[in-house]
Amino acid sequence: MTANPTTPPGNTDSVGTATGPAGDGATATVSPALALTWRPTLSVPPPRAPEAGPVRWWPLGVALAGALALAAFVWNAHGALPAVLLVLGTGLGFTLFHSRFGFTSAWRQFLAVGNGTGLRAHAVLLGTTATLFALVIGTGTGLFGSTPAPSAGPIGIALFLGAFLFGIGMQLGGACASGTLFAVGSGQSAIVITLVGFIAGSVIYSAAWPLVADLPALPPFLLSDHVGWGGSWAITIALLVALVVGTRAVQNRRVPPPVSAPPSARGALRVVRGSWPLIAGALVLAALGTAVLVVSGGPWGITSAFNLWGAKALQLVGLHPETWAFWSQPDQAAQLAGPVLQDKNSLTNIGIILGAAVAAGAAGTWKLHTGLSWNLVAAGLVGGVLMGIGARLAGGCNIGAYLAGIGSGSLHGWLWAAFALAGTWAGLRARTLFGLGVPKPGDSVC
Repeated sequence: MTANPTTPPGNTDSVGTATGPAGDGATATVSPALALTWRPTLSVPPPRAPEAGPVRWWPLGVALAGALALAAFVWNAHGALPAVLLVLGTGLGFTLFHSRFGFTSAWRQFLAVGNGTGLRAHAVLLGTTATLFALVIGTGTGLFGSTPAPSAGPIGIALFLGAFLFGIGMQLGGACASGTLFAVGSGQSAIVITLVGFIAGSVIYSAAWPLVADLPALPPFLLSDHVGWGGSWAITIALLVALVVGTRAVQNRRVPPPVSAPPSARGALRVVRGSWPLIAGALVLAALGTAVLVVSGGPWGITSAFNLWGAKALQLVGLHPETWAFWSQPDQAAQLAGPVLQDKNSLTNIGIILGAAVAAGAAGTWKLHTGLSWNLVAAGLVGGVLMGIGARLAGGCNIGAYLAGIGSGSLHGWLWAAFALAGTWAGLRARTLFGLGVPKPGDSVC
């Protein structure tokens, strides 16, 4: 997560962060009343973003040509709907990279040092998504003959355990589901290990599915079923306002270091070569995620595609996951029998990777990192496996359960967040076992 790199000392950033005393790095003294204001404090002023490097033309050209060619192929082979989903995914990847919109880092920063900048950006994303979902689902607005439906999952042991494991995995793997994809697209080879583990964990879950298929659970609970879409929206916004107030109070009490600022161009070039304000990323992601709902009838999701990719890979080497109980279910059997480029989540996932590659090439930051250390490889693999298992147990990840669930007014989205936050706390302690760092109050940035 990044703070607004152009914020001068003493001013608020895109989601309400304020500095301590300008330039002296001293810890600010905060009155109790200030905890409820728009200006949470930081121990030192936010760093200014370094200038963006030169455009990386080869990665940019290859990624852009690949995105256009694949969209044309999908349109020709499978029709307009899959091609539109691929394009929307490309936009999501472009936005995720330029805003550095993360979930893993936001939760780590808040629990480790009390910096709530990222969580307040989440509140903007969740609130905007909830507003758009209420309008779209409440009016039944859909394209390509789709009828938009909310995301609601059962409430039980699988949800709680899956979210907890996912929280641990995020901190070990270094990225969440969406973060894994846009990091891979931007050339971060360490996260490829996390992606491999993510797919492996999904396969492990589907192989062991009969053992966990009947864990105790209550039916899904949607606010709109009880208070209508207007009431659902109002309750969701009220809870998010409480989240914002709470993170400000915590931040003003703990006075954390600021978030680091990635390289950025200035002026109008910032749109394609810079670091976007988090609030801009939140608004664009909410709009694109809602567009996925309008086009396909279902909210933006990620991790079911990893399960499909793993099963397809097993088939390529002569194994038969189609005989497993999980893939013998009618819906899953149809998914496995169909082409990857007709699968909704696969299309948006591939688009995210390509969109992030385009953005990183334009920003001059695309670079393959080599010489990975054993601890990064081990942590990434373990973290990925835990996220793969956890996401399938919980029926979603930070996107499919947290964002889509809360945006839909579903209780399971809030419960997923609570247990994933607990898993994040455990994951921060597990990071030390792999020699990975955790933000400290005395750091210059977190």
